[in-house]
Amino acid sequence: MKLVLVGYMASGKSTIGKILANSLKVDFIDLDNAIATEVGLPVPEIFKKKGELFFRKTETQVLKNLLMHKKNFVLATGGGTPCYGNNMKLINEMAASSFFLKLPIPSLVERILKEKDTRPLVANIPDEGLPEFIGKHLFERITFYSQTENTINCDKKSAEEIVEEIKSLLL
Repeated sequence: MKLVLVGYMASGKSTIGKILANSLKVDFIDLDNAIATEVGLPVPEIFKKKGELFFRKTETQVLKNLLMHKKNFVLATGGGTPCYGNNMKLINEMAASSFFLKLPIPSLVERILKEKDTRPLVANIPDEGLPEFIGKHLFERITFYSQTENTINCDKKSAEEIVEEIKSLLL
């Protein structure tokens, strides 16, 4: 069983992924952590020292290796993972199921404001500019996120409710 979670930053992929993996008694993998381990640098440092192109190429390699060689896991992708190269095609062809964790812009803004400093993509954007940035960015990415097998509306739901909804779709 290979389950892949996609969605915008702060949509809950890692939180949901950990709970889901624990519930299903399979491994949880955070793709950004796997990339950091592969390169030997934290993701923000990879972007700073090696650039986004290097990161995206490595991201695709690590994603492909996990999907090809690992069994039984829940994978939380980075927010941009589905949007580059043939990553969404790889996910759809090689994963048992994929899920888009969908949240409205106001909920994403609220979550991102709480952890803005740890998000290189938005760290330098003024707080009042976040809704517009997220709206435009999400508009660019939604086509890719929508290619998943399942879309889960996560607004106003607890992590446990979302996990149960995902599990109900696996039966």
